[in-house]
Amino acid sequence: MIDFHTHKLFSDGDLNPSELVRRAHVVGYRAIGLTDHVDGSNLSFVLQAILKVAADLNRYQETLVIPGIEITHAPPRQIPGLVAEARELGAAVVVVHGESPVEPVAPGTNRAAIEAGADILAHPGFISEADARLAAQNGVHLEITARSGHSLTNGHVARIASEVGARLVINTDTHSPDNLITRERALQVLVGAGMSEADAREVLTNNELLLGVLRGRLGQE
Repeated sequence: MIDFHTHKLFSDGDLNPSELVRRAHVVGYRAIGLTDHVDGSNLSFVLQAILKVAADLNRYQETLVIPGIEITHAPPRQIPGLVAEARELGAAVVVVHGESPVEPVAPGTNRAAIEAGADILAHPGFISEADARLAAQNGVHLEITARSGHSLTNGHVARIASEVGARLVINTDTHSPDNLITRERALQVLVGAGMSEADAREVLTNNELLLGVLRGRLGQE
């Protein structure tokens, strides 16, 4: 399993980074993104902590740890600056918390994340065709999520991405140990979103391809 979207004690997750990565390794993870919630108030110090722990863990264990952040509930007009700041500070993966139907995310967040060139737009809810088309053009990945609640619109995201050619990835948005999933479970989530098994496997391939890009950013080509 390759999962770019998880949380730890640095925001609202249950585990410290070492335990999260250890549990992920036992489940069969090859790579895991550490992407705690940030806005303008905490981006710098949270990312610095994640960068340090990722470097440390990558010295001592096998599952690749990818340092990143999830920009969450920031005002849409602030998102471009936060994406740029995260990249300048060394985030290997930049996720933006999309317009999930189960949280009061500000309208325009999806479009702001896509225009800013975030790597992943997490749980983008009832994303519009125009925004999905722009994501395809800008190379922004739309997320199919295993997370309860946010997953309510997986079918919509899968359908509209197929119509406009937007690239999908699957993530867990893990907050607690039981949120981690196997590759087989990921396939079930994708097929449950209305995808054929062939299309579901293509999404897993997209995770592989994005991992290759992020390895390059980490100097691990």
